[in-house]
Amino acid sequence: MSKNKNSKELLSWKEAWQLNKRALILLYRQYPKLILMRIINTIWRALTPYVGISLSARIVEELAAGRDPERLKRLVLATLLSAALIASVSALINTLQNIYSAGRMFKMRFLMCQKMLDMDYVIMDDPKIHQRVSTINQNQNGGGWGFNRVLGNFESLLNSIFSLLGGSILIVTLFTSRVPVGAKSISLLNSPLFLALLIAVLLAAACLAPALSTRANRYYALNSDKHRLANRLFSYWGWLGRRTSLALDMRIYRQDQLCDKYNWDKTTTFGSNGYFAKLARGGPIGLYSGASSAVSSIFTGIVYLFVCIKAWAGAFGIGMVTQYISSISRFSGSIGALFGTAGDMRNNASFLKMTLEFLDIPNIMYQGSLTIEKRSDRQYEVEFRDVSFRYPGSEDYALRHVNMKFKVGQRLAVVGENGSGKTTFIKLLCRLYDPTEGVILLNGIDIRKYDYQEYISIFSVVFQDFALTSFPLGQNIGTKTDFDRMLAESSLEKAGFGNRLKELDAGLDTYLTKALSKEGVEMSGGEKQKIAIARALYKDSPFIVLDEPTAALDPLAEAEIYGRLNEIIEDKTAIYISHRLSSCRFCDDILVFHKGSVIQQGSHDVLVCDEQGKYHELWHAQAQYYKEDAQAQG
Repeated sequence: MSKNKNSKELLSWKEAWQLNKRALILLYRQYPKLILMRIINTIWRALTPYVGISLSARIVEELAAGRDPERLKRLVLATLLSAALIASVSALINTLQNIYSAGRMFKMRFLMCQKMLDMDYVIMDDPKIHQRVSTINQNQNGGGWGFNRVLGNFESLLNSIFSLLGGSILIVTLFTSRVPVGAKSISLLNSPLFLALLIAVLLAAACLAPALSTRANRYYALNSDKHRLANRLFSYWGWLGRRTSLALDMRIYRQDQLCDKYNWDKTTTFGSNGYFAKLARGGPIGLYSGASSAVSSIFTGIVYLFVCIKAWAGAFGIGMVTQYISSISRFSGSIGALFGTAGDMRNNASFLKMTLEFLDIPNIMYQGSLTIEKRSDRQYEVEFRDVSFRYPGSEDYALRHVNMKFKVGQRLAVVGENGSGKTTFIKLLCRLYDPTEGVILLNGIDIRKYDYQEYISIFSVVFQDFALTSFPLGQNIGTKTDFDRMLAESSLEKAGFGNRLKELDAGLDTYLTKALSKEGVEMSGGEKQKIAIARALYKDSPFIVLDEPTAALDPLAEAEIYGRLNEIIEDKTAIYISHRLSSCRFCDDILVFHKGSVIQQGSHDVLVCDEQGKYHELWHAQAQYYKEDAQAQG
């Protein structure tokens, strides 16, 4: 089959084994009890069936031959006791395994989540990283590739190895027991050459069947890009009806017709699925799968024929037939599982490599070591000195030669048209990114020299696209379970959420949304924004940054927030990013951004009087709009 440029190339056996081994070690370090208990259970399940097979064979043998009541009684008693013991131990092991395996799929994915949480924002914000994470998740969700298969494959590998060990003990006498000399031509079965040839044929058949099956499964791995795209598109179209956020537009614009009448035959989704269906029905997948089943059947037939002929010729009794047939069937199945698992581990290796390479991405932000001075007067000064910045992979500068200073306690407004660099300015200030050129100083020291986590801790930010979790309200405010309830209530009161808090039956213990509790409450956009502001106040950092802090509030709530601004902010430095220039009147200083540069800085009264300036243009454009709007309403 021809491979396109997106197909996955199979890695070497050595590299595949190393990747699978490293993945298992990572899981063991994260969840040692889970891994150990599953290993113990796997070995136990592999060996214990042979106990029953051996005892059952001897009971049948005794019934067919000696029929000694005492011996039969001992064999039956041994069988019952061993079965009871095995069942009891199995129940205990299974219980422990279930305890440690609770949420196993989530545990498999926690490594990815943990990496995302530990990753520098500058790396995580890279579109290439988004694409890589999306690809890894789609491989896991669509084909179950990656870490999802690691533990299951190692369990299957162990099961196969120990099943082979147990089976080989019980079937070795099948080949060493001799057909009586008087059996004439059948005595050929005693020939070492014949036995060697037979064993070679059986091993070849046992290995060939899983090899063919693995070959069939390989097509799914090599063409995972097609399957991933098909799964992604199907997931989007298949769940449109459940997305309540689209319900209004779907009805007003009859977008349901797109779902009903979309020409699936011409889409990549159906085309990809059709491609795999064709491979399965009459292509190589179907061919290899059918050949694998045929070889397995031939192997079973040879085993049955050989055992029955030797038993008929008198090499052993009827009881041993039971032992040999059962044991060799498990033995051959274990060989098949061994090779099949090895093939699956190799197929999965390229997906593991992608995941492990992602986990190996190093952080690049210099962490620093200086302690930020703890000043009781909170007198900090921030300076941008000839700062320029461009996002990774971009040739265009988002900020260019920015120079400015401000001190704690000031009210600073950052204004400008969309795309002028306001949000980028905040990201640099909070050190989510480092400048491409220039330097940012805190009290005269390059912020890169400060301890990274300590520096971030001096900022409380309400981003324009802020996010709240579905955890209880208080935990959203305090960002931990043992939060200060009085401080949380005070912060909500200052943010204008006090009256709404009194209406909530569970108060601070109210879950936000119903994702985690059926008693959860869905908050409006304005209420969410107040909660986000309260979270920033709770942190009590010297700097508070509000990116469009009143965008989702109605005019009355907005007026309330700005009217109580000094009480809310207290002695903190407040930085506002806002398109509503009316908020600038509350500020001590205003930065006007345009095309990535600060083109004006000053107070509202000074800037609005500069008729040639950008701020004058923006102010009067909005003032005229509000004036016309007021006249229309009057």
